[in-house]
Amino acid sequence: MAQAEYDLIVIGAGAVGENVAERAVAGGMSTVIIESELVGGDCSYWACMPSKALLRSAAAVRAAQNLDGAKQAVTGDLDVAGVLRRRNWITSDWHDDGQVRWLEDAGIELARGHGALVGAKRVAVTGQDGAVTELTARHAVAICTGSAAMLPDIPGLREIDPWTSRDATSARVVPRSLAIIGGGVVACEMATAYAGFGTKVTMAVHSRLLGHNEPFAGDAVRESLEGMGVTVRTGVGVIRAHRTDRNAVLTLSDGGRIVAEQVLVATGRVPRTGDIGLEHVGLTPADWLSVDDTMLVAGSDWLYAVGDVNHRALLTHQGKYQARAAGDVIAARAAGNAVADGPWGRHVATADHGYVPQVTFTDPEVASVGVTEAEARAAGRRIRVLDYDLAWVAGASAHSDRYRGQARAIVDEDRRVLIGATFVGPDVGEMLQSATIAIVGEVPIDRLWHAVPAYPTVSEVWLRWLEAYGRDSA
Repeated sequence: MAQAEYDLIVIGAGAVGENVAERAVAGGMSTVIIESELVGGDCSYWACMPSKALLRSAAAVRAAQNLDGAKQAVTGDLDVAGVLRRRNWITSDWHDDGQVRWLEDAGIELARGHGALVGAKRVAVTGQDGAVTELTARHAVAICTGSAAMLPDIPGLREIDPWTSRDATSARVVPRSLAIIGGGVVACEMATAYAGFGTKVTMAVHSRLLGHNEPFAGDAVRESLEGMGVTVRTGVGVIRAHRTDRNAVLTLSDGGRIVAEQVLVATGRVPRTGDIGLEHVGLTPADWLSVDDTMLVAGSDWLYAVGDVNHRALLTHQGKYQARAAGDVIAARAAGNAVADGPWGRHVATADHGYVPQVTFTDPEVASVGVTEAEARAAGRRIRVLDYDLAWVAGASAHSDRYRGQARAIVDEDRRVLIGATFVGPDVGEMLQSATIAIVGEVPIDRLWHAVPAYPTVSEVWLRWLEAYGRDSA
């Protein structure tokens, strides 16, 4: 058996693992990263990037159709083949040569194969040819293996060979009809994308759409989806599935049925930790890994878990944020340097706790950061809720002839700072960073008065929020 030793071993070469490795190398550590699939991981090939490519073209057409002078130029149907070509280009047609070159340029070694712990600081890498190499870490091992789609235990579901998010974002052929089980981000984004392609989409949703967002966000997305021809059935579960010669059939809890050519399951995520040897270091296989704010696994002084596997915030940007902190702290501890692990220190992921931004790329987009009204009230916080119709700001009329949107700010009355914000409307994802800075920076309301929004932009909603807060406080 071949053997090698490094300062740091990273299992998983997705965006998170790449960032851990890059920061550790910058800190002077010899680092190897292990990958059994494509370097770049889900975000590059099966999630963030391809899904947004599938969504963008139809969104651009709809935006043009809502603007006089532009709508007259839209004379044909969406070129679905062109959308898929663009998606293939964005994913480099599922080749990772460019990402591998980036690793080489960054001084990170790559081990192709499946990595699994075989003991403390020891990882066995099994290559495609079956050859095994045992790697030893002088200082740390970082698990960055991500998460996978969860398939609920529904009789017959596995037998109909349903799609997961990976299949939906990498499809080469668009189905004529699609049933989607779930109502979260993946479900809503893929319903938007496939409806734009002309697919007949039906959603089976246990509660409501985008249940972790403010209720008005899910309501707006539902209205939009239904306007695109999507059938949204809420308050139902799927109790059984089977396939006929041509279609899949879902039996619902209310006695109804959905018949579709293909089924997409979008009901949550599970950690990719079932086959990475956790049992050899006293941990439970197939479980989420509990960590502290430096991403160090509970009870360990050498094992780190970064990104989806720690279940703190299942978002690429948040995982990369964790990775920057983890890579830096691993290097600092290895060198015996001081560790800045207090709140907002460079070696911790403080923003995982109540400051997480997210954009759902439906039409309208939903952009949120911080807490919702319900979460704030459940925590017993004394708050004021500021709601504003985005169609009333001057920038909305400049943006679209039929602009529809809403914005909500949550103010902590005891500290007079924002603790939550939600925007719903066209392209509102680009407005989110300003709210994130205000919330993370705990910018006082009185100081926000001096952050003047440019006119005419949709960002003028910030002034309207402040005016409403001032009136209500008088």
